[in-house]
Amino acid sequence: MQPADYMQAALALAEQAAAAGEVPVGAVVVHQDTIIGSGRNQPIHAQDPTAHAEIQAIRAAARQLGNYRLTGSILYVTLEPCVMCAGAIIQARIARVVYGARQPRTGAAGSVFDLLPSDQRFNHRTECIGGLAATAASDLLHTFFAQRRISHAIA
Repeated sequence: MQPADYMQAALALAEQAAAAGEVPVGAVVVHQDTIIGSGRNQPIHAQDPTAHAEIQAIRAAARQLGNYRLTGSILYVTLEPCVMCAGAIIQARIARVVYGARQPRTGAAGSVFDLLPSDQRFNHRTECIGGLAATAASDLLHTFFAQRRISHAIA
């Protein structure tokens, strides 16, 4: 599989999140060319503020490998990770993050904070590549929030 294929898998998870009424973000963790963990946003359903797509995918990948350190793994996520997720990525020792859309309000991979690739205070740095399938990821988010604004205006 190619990076675009992994991002398509993350986008499919984001669509599932949207269908469930959650902010449409999806993520997959790839290790040795195999998806070992996947997740979608579900903080509303789980009643858990930490139930972001990245956290769900990292937890599943750690269970799959039997180790919380996911050294050599790549995280594909449809939206730039937030500070919480960046912390989990650092703790998991993920080698690279590939994300779709930038998050200008809470992004921690260069938009608001630059924790993953550049912060020298951490003992692990994660390479970040943004913009893969950015239009598709952004469109999914814009559509979701436009529909929410319409439904809240009607209610």
